[in-house]
Amino acid sequence: MPAVYGGYAPGARSAGDPGHKAERLFQGTCYAAMSPRRTPMLIRTARRFAVPFAVALAFAAPAVGQGVSKTPPVGDNFELVIEQGVDILLRMQESLAGSDVLAEWPYEGVYRPGGEIPIGYRVGGTAISAWSLMETPLYGAREDVREAVRRGYEFVLAGLGEELMESGFKGGYDVRGWGHTYALTFLLRMRAMELVPRGESKRVDEAITWLVETLQDTEIAETGGWNYARRKGADESSAASPFMTAPTLLALYEARRQGAEVDPDVVERALDVLENARTEDGTIPYTTAGGRDEMPGATGRTPITEVALMLAGRSDVGRIRHALDGFLEHWEWLEKRRQQPDTHEPPYGIAPYYFFYAHTYAALAIEFLPEAEHGEYRARFLARLFQVREDSGGWNDRVFERSENYGTAMSLLAILQPKLPRPAAWESAEVREASAKKAK
Repeated sequence: MPAVYGGYAPGARSAGDPGHKAERLFQGTCYAAMSPRRTPMLIRTARRFAVPFAVALAFAAPAVGQGVSKTPPVGDNFELVIEQGVDILLRMQESLAGSDVLAEWPYEGVYRPGGEIPIGYRVGGTAISAWSLMETPLYGAREDVREAVRRGYEFVLAGLGEELMESGFKGGYDVRGWGHTYALTFLLRMRAMELVPRGESKRVDEAITWLVETLQDTEIAETGGWNYARRKGADESSAASPFMTAPTLLALYEARRQGAEVDPDVVERALDVLENARTEDGTIPYTTAGGRDEMPGATGRTPITEVALMLAGRSDVGRIRHALDGFLEHWEWLEKRRQQPDTHEPPYGIAPYYFFYAHTYAALAIEFLPEAEHGEYRARFLARLFQVREDSGGWNDRVFERSENYGTAMSLLAILQPKLPRPAAWESAEVREASAKKAK
């Protein structure tokens, strides 16, 4: 990664730091006392000592929850919903390093090596929240929104310079790839919207180039695709994760559309492994090795996988519709795992942390249906999304209060989806060659 970057270094707390000790106390309290749907008062008390005071105020802010509706607004009148979501994100921006500059929106999950939220989750979560803010009408209307995105942008670039964000894969479980994918998505979108800060074009261009190269270098050996869980490590072939591979492909498609050099063999291998994993029933298994492929458990990953395949000419409207019908029909199985402890629980192995991921990409998939079907599918989708809205006006699929930043950002992207541009398509080398000859 090019040398980075000014005063936003994401460094971690030391073990002797009182804030670090408080955070560890909070984590232990969570695992000992967390219960379904609601964080106990004990955890709320511990949290006050575990995060910066500004973040604690953000969690409490009563004004954000005023006028919160659990049903979608009529028509396209989402202004209040978007404003409430934006205000939540601004109030939740923080610094895990104890800096006075509140620049990040870390994603919080159960995976915390050394008791700390990994830098991959911090970079990825910040990129997603900043991206969502950038897409709202309030980015152009409010200076505080633009300043929050700028701080997030600086944090993302600084985070990419961390040792644990370098190109590579450590051990059998490494989440840095999530940070690479969503940092690339965020920076590409910033560049496409012509919102790169003045004087920053070179930094952004270099970061995008590095991220493309890094994702290509970290594809799974031999078979292709990407996965944050590789039991045999980085140098051996293993199963790909559709959850991770599909959005990574979308980022690489867009990178090529913007002129980046993307290795077509990397993309084609990833497409092959996704397409070959599809079952006869049209579902996508949890990994490309197969298994966990019943539709109630596949509702979160099938829509985005079919979108990635369709953009490359390997899926069609019928498969997209089938994926969305499965999402809507079996939605209650996703809901049963929302805000629950643990990860892949029977009978379908659904983990709570893919709840709003599933919603964001289901909203995207709706846009690939014929326009005449958008209204019906959109209404059914929004009814489900608003059904699980928090009293604060945000969304959260985890037992951790901090995770409301991620859930709210992903829900804003889902709400805004009809107004967002269609993702870039991918043409194979053969198709591109034929198109070039035809143009002559």
